[in-house]
Amino acid sequence: MNSGSQTRKPRSQRHETGVATPRETQANSVGLHGRRRGRKLGAHQVSLLNTLLPCLGFDASRPIPDPTCLFPERPSTVWLEIGFGGGEHLAAQAHAHPDTGYIGCESFLNGIAKALALIEAGRLRNVRLYNGDAGAVIEALPTEALDGAYLLYPDPWPKRRHHRRRFLSDEMLLRLARIMRRDAELHFATDIDANAGWSLARILRSPDFVWAPAGPMDWQRPWDGWTGTRYEAKALRGGRRPIYLTFLRK
Repeated sequence: MNSGSQTRKPRSQRHETGVATPRETQANSVGLHGRRRGRKLGAHQVSLLNTLLPCLGFDASRPIPDPTCLFPERPSTVWLEIGFGGGEHLAAQAHAHPDTGYIGCESFLNGIAKALALIEAGRLRNVRLYNGDAGAVIEALPTEALDGAYLLYPDPWPKRRHHRRRFLSDEMLLRLARIMRRDAELHFATDIDANAGWSLARILRSPDFVWAPAGPMDWQRPWDGWTGTRYEAKALRGGRRPIYLTFLRK
């Protein structure tokens, strides 16, 4: 695994996790770390937030008995992306797999706006967005609801005192295990060795997940149909080698 720099500023504004009404969005900001908005939004982005977002958002403050009902055409499978950044990967997957429903969570409003533009341009009907803490969605979903989940380039929280903020904690793995079906895949990508090792250690001691690489170099190869993300491109420009890990729900 690579030995890239681990001194970057926290990326909590896009990956601490994470559409709903303005009141719900405000409530979900409690407990999040970092900014929820960056650069000033453009006029079209503001328009999408006001018009398209209400159509794609959903209420995670109450149980969701059947996540397939969130979509106009009930999909055969449902995947969750935790902290989708600008939405490039989310939109690409939704375009490539129209029969799969994709729930994307993102706490950073600028990321939501970028994803909305991609969804509009691609006329995607199999995406639903949540602007807030992905933990709320995980809590609202029913048992064995997901066929897979993505956690791509999450905030590494490099300082030791912040490690408890890393997403794949022992507690979160228990919560994810509840909503993932047997043999469901959890795709995890990072460009920070320490975060990869920390997360893998928790998978290895988890009673619910297993890491079963296809070969000794499996962690260096992205998944089939991989389109990459802007954060991966930034890592490559910085000389950091991405790490791709697939965890299976037992």
